[in-house]
Amino acid sequence: MIVKQQNFDQLIDNVYQTHCQLQLNARKVVNLNLTVRNWLIGYYIVEFEQNGEDRAKYGANPIGKIASRLKAKGLKGFSVSALKNHRTFYLLYPQISQSVISFLKEEKSQSVTGELQKRLPIPVRESLISKLQEEYPISPETLLSQLSFTHFIELIRFEDPLERLFYEVETIKNNWSVRELERAINTALYVRTGLSKNKGAIISKFKNQKPAQSIDIIRDPYFLEFLGLEERSEYSESELEQAILDHLQKFLIELGTGFCFEARQKRITFDNTHYRIDLVFYHRILKSHILIDLKIGKFDHADAGQMNVYLNYYKDNEMSDGDNPPIGLILCGSKGEALAKYATSSMDNQLFVSRYLVQLPDKKVLENFIRKEIGE
Repeated sequence: MIVKQQNFDQLIDNVYQTHCQLQLNARKVVNLNLTVRNWLIGYYIVEFEQNGEDRAKYGANPIGKIASRLKAKGLKGFSVSALKNHRTFYLLYPQISQSVISFLKEEKSQSVTGELQKRLPIPVRESLISKLQEEYPISPETLLSQLSFTHFIELIRFEDPLERLFYEVETIKNNWSVRELERAINTALYVRTGLSKNKGAIISKFKNQKPAQSIDIIRDPYFLEFLGLEERSEYSESELEQAILDHLQKFLIELGTGFCFEARQKRITFDNTHYRIDLVFYHRILKSHILIDLKIGKFDHADAGQMNVYLNYYKDNEMSDGDNPPIGLILCGSKGEALAKYATSSMDNQLFVSRYLVQLPDKKVLENFIRKEIGE
């Protein structure tokens, strides 16, 4: 009986270990492809800016036009900020070019490889790469294989090559997840280590930390975006909020005043930090995006600040020709009270303001809706 139990335990362990190892392998393969893709996109943008014959048509900075055209082709994740990150990534990590070429050869991406080999081995580029390889104790192959693109997003924030190198070395040596790297950066580990006499003691505090689980890495928005997988709404704050959002979505559409549902848990990203707007509608009469954020607790000034960030993002990245400025709607509720607040920053057109007040539901209607939902 004991032998059978041992055999069964061994079977479970074998299945578990096999799953974890192959899932880890799959993650590494996808991350490598994602990193190579984004480095290449940065390369294409820089080459276009420096050598493109028609770049004058798009002004000195064509990234906005590039983002618009890629969005029109149905590609996700190519916002202006994302494309700028790709360009910075290429400029700060030219030393991985040969590793990229080797990878593409293995993947039989002949057209891309040939184009790179024609353009990259120019004297300036070769000397720069050689200089970086001499200064960097980490091989390009190690950088590419051990760091995910999300790691690189954190690293390209540093203008000082020495500070960037410090975090590269510690991340690879200690097998830090992105969260652990973020924690090291946010607590100024580089500066504190430099100021401390016992440098080893400072760094050792970050060692022996539990590495991120595979499932957490697979949920990385960059990863999901690259694979074309859906980001599920379970990332929202609570089941109560989800229930209210379900009903609110139907409620606004049923009002019949021009609300066209566009997105739920809409993700926007700044500096490798992800935010989600609960509901996004497009109002066909107002010709404006309506951004809705739901807070179960009381309204706080931070809620208005966050909505203002969302509105500014939409003005810069989502507005099309003929659109009016986006409108923010913060719905807050707490026991005994409810608040519906409009955020109308930058709406200086009084005619438009009057029109949107007529077209959108009265605040009292929304307050009653929130009270009813919370009560139920």
